[in-house]
Amino acid sequence: MTGTDSTHQKALNWNKILLWLGVIFLILFCLAPLLWQILTSLKTNEAIAQLPTVYLPNFQQLTFTQYAVLGGKFLRYMLNSAFVSLTSTLICLAVGAPAAYTLARLKIPGEQIILACILIVSLFPYVLLFLGLLELVKFFGLGNNYLSLIVPYTAINLPLTILVLRSFFQQLPKDLEDSARIDGYDTIQMLLQIVLPMTVPALVTTGILAFIFAWNEFIFALTFITQDTLQTIPVAVSKIGGASAFEIPYGPIAAATILGTLPLVVLVLVFQQRIVQGITAGAVKG
Repeated sequence: MTGTDSTHQKALNWNKILLWLGVIFLILFCLAPLLWQILTSLKTNEAIAQLPTVYLPNFQQLTFTQYAVLGGKFLRYMLNSAFVSLTSTLICLAVGAPAAYTLARLKIPGEQIILACILIVSLFPYVLLFLGLLELVKFFGLGNNYLSLIVPYTAINLPLTILVLRSFFQQLPKDLEDSARIDGYDTIQMLLQIVLPMTVPALVTTGILAFIFAWNEFIFALTFITQDTLQTIPVAVSKIGGASAFEIPYGPIAAATILGTLPLVVLVLVFQQRIVQGITAGAVKG
């Protein structure tokens, strides 16, 4: 081996070492807040309040008491969030898919204007809709009703759903649809039996984005739902208090945060392959 080859191999080794160090640092940097929340949720109150801070607690300082403090009531909040998020997501996909297909395949008057309006609405800060939605909720008497959350969540997620699905429908070859029409399929049959099964990654990706937004939304849930049994997880977490006004219950808050985040993590892990397919589909054409 010549001196040049040896130098080149050492350079490659150092590049690999630096690459792995960078990857490890990035993973730790991203996971550090989550790991800290998990440790806080498992530590005793004494370990949480101890100074200097206990970063790696021993077995005597670990407990599941923080989760037990939440009780079965917190499960009710999770079910509320799951019902509202899942319902709004399904409605969003059921309405958004036909609308996206119409904009992708049919030549309708004012198509560009419609797309521009959808894009503007998707970029509009939804918080600014709060006062108007509050008046509508009061007018229709939807306070303390799941519909007061399902309808706004669906409306807010619908523009993005239409834009994303439209781009996927445009990438599908029209030959399949022409063949289906020759075989006697009408537009609805073709959409349900041919087009939608081919766009499952896109449906999963947009559905998960809509679900996560609905699951994490706080302002509407805090204002439109005041009945305790109907509240969602973000509101329930914000209302966890200590024995006095000067006590901050770090343990129960951390435990509630972990329980509230766990369903989203499981959802992403289960559908991670579909999500990657949905993100990367159409990136390379040929």
